[in-house]
Amino acid sequence: MKKVLLGVVLGLSVASFVKAQVGDALIGTAETVTVNDETLFRGIIKDLSDDKFGGRKPLTEYEPAVLDYIAGQFKKVGLEPVNGSYFQKVPMMSVSTSIKNNELIVKGAKGKVNLKILDDFVLWSLRADKKIKLSNADFVFVGFGINAPEYGWNDYAGVDVKGKIVVTLVNDPGFYDNTLFRGKNMTYYGRWTYKFEEAGRQGAAAMLIIHDKAPASYDWSVVRNSRTGANLALYSETGNKELVPLQGWVTGTSAKKLFDAAGVSLDESVAAAKKKGFKSFPLKLKSTIEATNDVEVKESANVVGLIPGTTLKDEYIIYSAHWDHLGIGQAIDGDSIYNGADDNASGVAALVLLANRFNSLPERPRRSILFLSVTGEEEGLLGSEYYSQHPLFPLAKTVVALNMDGYGDKMRTNDIILSAAGHSETDRYVYDAAAAQGRVVVLSKDNSSGGYYRSDHYNFAKVGVPVVLAKGGRSYRDPEAAANHSKLYKGSTYHQPTDEYHDWWDVSGSLDDIYLFYGIGLRLANDGYFPKWNEGIEYKAIREKY
Repeated sequence: MKKVLLGVVLGLSVASFVKAQVGDALIGTAETVTVNDETLFRGIIKDLSDDKFGGRKPLTEYEPAVLDYIAGQFKKVGLEPVNGSYFQKVPMMSVSTSIKNNELIVKGAKGKVNLKILDDFVLWSLRADKKIKLSNADFVFVGFGINAPEYGWNDYAGVDVKGKIVVTLVNDPGFYDNTLFRGKNMTYYGRWTYKFEEAGRQGAAAMLIIHDKAPASYDWSVVRNSRTGANLALYSETGNKELVPLQGWVTGTSAKKLFDAAGVSLDESVAAAKKKGFKSFPLKLKSTIEATNDVEVKESANVVGLIPGTTLKDEYIIYSAHWDHLGIGQAIDGDSIYNGADDNASGVAALVLLANRFNSLPERPRRSILFLSVTGEEEGLLGSEYYSQHPLFPLAKTVVALNMDGYGDKMRTNDIILSAAGHSETDRYVYDAAAAQGRVVVLSKDNSSGGYYRSDHYNFAKVGVPVVLAKGGRSYRDPEAAANHSKLYKGSTYHQPTDEYHDWWDVSGSLDDIYLFYGIGLRLANDGYFPKWNEGIEYKAIREKY
């Protein structure tokens, strides 16, 4: 076991009672706790990403075993159930959508286009309707599909999209022009989830997002692999009638064919859409789409465990990590199980490691600590959204949320990347903890992928709970070793069957990042302070209403 500095526990401004509570024993190496951290960490990742759990997709036959395993680990490290249970039930709807003939036939003024599902487009539904039919529906190009009054931008102004198929671009205008929106820092308007939500509000019958690797930040394979089976949504008594009936993506190559068939230049249309004052317009295209939905309403679950506090036990620190992945899908090189070792068996393993550390303290922290392993992140942050709307403990008493996603193979670094810097007073906790580790904080400069909106912390932020986004960077302590280590990978493993655990992983940097969050959480669990959102941040007003 490599010795890993745990000075993160102590920052210069940590109160003296925290120093006394932690003691010198925990400032040394990882061997100072009863269970060897690396052995525990690796073991849980290896277990959870095993084929026996079938890729951990919610609402499948594998889910009960996954939930029991995580709950068993929580119990083993001393976490207590909440209200008598390790589970928070999450009602969901599973929708398997079949498109007639697995194709999309589009007739245009200049010709006909025949697109094949998965290769050229994906299309699904999150509504309870058993049958959906669009008859000779018109197409409309709506630029970025954004209605943002605060930015003076409305792609839906002056155009009627009711009952029509809207075509839109990924990301937001700031990706292309730093003077628009927040420049390279993607807003929520750039997320595909927002685009579908807005299309539903506008009354569209379907939406197709044009895939482009750079502004999307992932390959077409990620889109395709995420939509090969049933799609999940939180259960709505309306059957999700408020949602656009059909949601989908189309490849850039296929989009060009569609625009050519309409007699319109895709390049010129995209260029126009990037400029303020763009006017959406109908495309001379029509299509009839018949979809059949196999709908099931079931319960999934978040797994929860608690360390009760002492003098401030009615105030809460939350550590979270999603347990789900993509399940069993399209085979690639003969492998159809999307094991999700890094994404996010590693995050769940980090939860267990942290819980064990906190329960190994000579005295419990003043505040209570909730460990929350959420469901349905890959389907749109569903489990964390459900928790934010049905919290087990009052949001007004929830101090901070620290979410962990992707804590697998990572070598030690000199730096920590801090995202969303300046949003809240949690920044100073990151700086202090990083300094205690001998690492420097570097501010994230490129948030064009919209990472702030792509993981479970966002659902806590949008209900006013401050969050921490900090992780080891790319300034490796041993750059040559890191370069050689990276050669063990053959391409990206993100949302691929190749996201599997290997004994050759180097998790020393992962442990450093986990200890960083340990130090931040321990300090907040004892200092009695409620970090505030900074002025100008939209979540500040939400917090102050509690």
